[in-house]
Amino acid sequence: MKTADLKRLEKIITDFDGKKVLVVGDLMLDRYIWGSVSRISPEAPVPVVQVRKETTALGGAGNVGKNLENLGAHPIFVGVVGEDEAGDWIRSHVPDNRGLVLDRKSQTCVKTRIIAHQQQVVRVDRENKKILSPKLRQRIAGFIYRETCDGIIISDYNKGLIDKSLLSAVLPLCNKKSIPVFVDPKVENFSLFSPITLITPNHHEAEKIVHHPCETDAEVEKAGKKIMSKIQTKFLILKRGERGLSVLEKGKKTVHIPTRAKEVYDVTGAGDTVIATAALALLSGASITQAAVLANAAAGVVVAKIGTATLTPKELFTSLKH
Repeated sequence: MKTADLKRLEKIITDFDGKKVLVVGDLMLDRYIWGSVSRISPEAPVPVVQVRKETTALGGAGNVGKNLENLGAHPIFVGVVGEDEAGDWIRSHVPDNRGLVLDRKSQTCVKTRIIAHQQQVVRVDRENKKILSPKLRQRIAGFIYRETCDGIIISDYNKGLIDKSLLSAVLPLCNKKSIPVFVDPKVENFSLFSPITLITPNHHEAEKIVHHPCETDAEVEKAGKKIMSKIQTKFLILKRGERGLSVLEKGKKTVHIPTRAKEVYDVTGAGDTVIATAALALLSGASITQAAVLANAAAGVVVAKIGTATLTPKELFTSLKH
């Protein structure tokens, strides 16, 4: 990378500092049970995990916010948690919980992963898809209306918060106020995300949207153009796993960015890192290609870590230099 390009990216990373971003989405609690395996159970052909430690982290949209915070921004979490131990933990561990709504009728989503010898053995999910009351949804929309911010990230895990009624209330307001909206989508709600600034589906999601494979560069370019014809979005970053990212902008040639990951231990939450980094970069004056380069480098850092992970500006800049 040229020195001038590196300095420009460093300036963009520096400008992440203090950006105020609303994170609207499905909040979860990620629990990790860490241990080792030395034998197989006599009761069934499964490994016996000797537990060494347990850790807890913000998951789902919470991990998007945690990525923003660790990159220097000020995230404000907007979502729903249950009146339970997991919900209490989330409310006490986010930097700004003014946008969190307590729903006594719902259960906070908890994902428990058992890790042995740097590998995930099994994942156990406790969740129920929330059907929010109109009153709770109005409280969430009202908070978004009142709060000033630099941008909004919608992190959809299809757990019930993001739906037509919420988006039809929020997106026109953002468009009217020229507030950039960045979306990490689920296929089920894809058609509702319009108008927006950026959408970041992965190649599996893209295949379900366009009904054809998204493996080769040509297939990805075809899919990207179809997606951008279906919704009103300024940019599209298509996440392709080990093949990196592909960047689409109307009227411009598609840019394919190969992965920066040297070692991949765990892809958990890598998509959260991509949307958080790309959003901050665009809010800091980056072009969409520069934003994707930064997001790609950031993802390369976090997949080399075990568990739900984030990174610092220093780690991001070091990755770019190397």
